[in-house]
Amino acid sequence: MILNLFEIGVFATVAIYLVCWQVGVRRRRRVAWETLVAHLQPKQADAEFGHHANLNIDLFATPEERWRTINGAQGLWAMFENAGVMLDMANYAAANNTEADPELIKALRRDAFQIRVCVTVALSKYACNQLNEATCATVSRATAYYVDMVKRTGELAQANGRGLAPGFAASM
Repeated sequence: MILNLFEIGVFATVAIYLVCWQVGVRRRRRVAWETLVAHLQPKQADAEFGHHANLNIDLFATPEERWRTINGAQGLWAMFENAGVMLDMANYAAANNTEADPELIKALRRDAFQIRVCVTVALSKYACNQLNEATCATVSRATAYYVDMVKRTGELAQANGRGLAPGFAASM
C-alpha cells in the first residue's frame, strides 16, 4: 500500500514538473525581442572580458586577481543568465525569421551550453574554496565563450534587421 502511494506521488510530481516546464517553454517563445533585451544583465566589465579572453595576457596574475577582474561570482552569474537570454534571442530569431543562419544559431546554442557548464563548474569550485589555476582556466574558458556569444548574437541581430540590433547593442 505504501509503495503504491509512493509511486503515485512520484508520478504526480513528474507530471506536474513536465507541465510546468512546458508552460515555461511556451511562455519564453511568446516573449518579444524588446523584452528579451531588457532581461540582459547590465554590462559586467564586458571590456575586461574581451581583454582577458586571451589566456596569454595575464599569465602572471594570481587566481585572486583574475577572480576580481571578472567581478567574482556576480560576474560569472551574470554571464550564466545572459547566456540563457541570448539563447532565447537566437531562438526568437530562428522562429520569427526565415533568413536566420542555422549555423549561427547552432553556434549560439553550443556557446550557451559551454558557458553554463563552465560557470557551474567554476562556481562549485569557488563554493568549495578551490580558487586555483584550474578554476581560473575554467573562468577564462567561460569568458572566451561569452565574448564569442556576444559577438555572434550581435551578428544575428544585424543579419535579421528589423531594428533588432540597436536594442541589443545598447544593452551590451
